[in-house]
Amino acid sequence: MITLKGENIYLRALEPEDLEFIHTVENDESIWEISNTQTPYSKFLIKQYLENAHKDIFEVKQLRLVISSYSEVTLGMIDLFDFDFKNSRAGVGILVKEPSDRLKGYGNEALKLLIDYSFTHLGLHQLYCNISEENEASIKLFANHGFKEIGLKKDWNTINGSYKNEYLFQLINN
Repeated sequence: MITLKGENIYLRALEPEDLEFIHTVENDESIWEISNTQTPYSKFLIKQYLENAHKDIFEVKQLRLVISSYSEVTLGMIDLFDFDFKNSRAGVGILVKEPSDRLKGYGNEALKLLIDYSFTHLGLHQLYCNISEENEASIKLFANHGFKEIGLKKDWNTINGSYKNEYLFQLINN
């Protein structure tokens, strides 16, 4: 699908071969605060998830895509979650796994591709994201794609015993 192909990366569906990558990501405690994860995931559960990953976004209310380089290196994942057909909106989450791969434009390109896909193929009216006030890189990334800060959720998440604020950003398809 040409919509999901960029200059340096492309977005693809999950494959059974992604088991180890997803297992590593989901069990990386350093990023649990981003996904509100509290407990580790077994390979068994992730394998079951992958077996159902082919289901339609209209049925499961989410879409997870792998961010891949053209040399077939798995760089990260980008998600649509809380897909709401009636109100024509979805949340967006993105992760470039390795710190050495961040700030190279992969997330920027992946987000652009997902926005285009969401508005042209899924017919969504709006996308939103939740970003910790300390995550300056993500704030900049989403703002550069036209997302507007529409709210601050005070003391929203507990991280290592401290309450952290979280911004709500929104992009409306005009």
